[in-house]
Amino acid sequence: MKFLVDAQLPYGLALFIRGKGFNVLHTSDLPDRECTSDSEIRRIAKQDGRIVITKDTDFIDSFIISGIPEKLLIITTGNIRNKQLFSIFTHNWDVIVDLFQTCRLVEMNNNYLIGQQ
Repeated sequence: MKFLVDAQLPYGLALFIRGKGFNVLHTSDLPDRECTSDSEIRRIAKQDGRIVITKDTDFIDSFIISGIPEKLLIITTGNIRNKQLFSIFTHNWDVIVDLFQTCRLVEMNNNYLIGQQ
């Protein structure tokens, strides 16, 4: 399982995922860094088979309309402190990985995870 973390999420999230043993890129790792376009993120995700992790709801539209990215983790927590975001990921990481075995779209907020095919 490979991931691509979008710019509005902290680089530390990529480090957290890497620490769990997964292949992950953050937009800061890409040539255009935080200015990487959504279309470039979709292209990389499709080319490399990466799950996009983002707060950007525009990715839901492209997911529904064109199936790109193939898999998407949409974060709908609103604006929260990084400490709280890492806490949510820490408590839910194993479930997120399990959901992506059967789901293509996972939504995570402060209180729940929802997986959809």
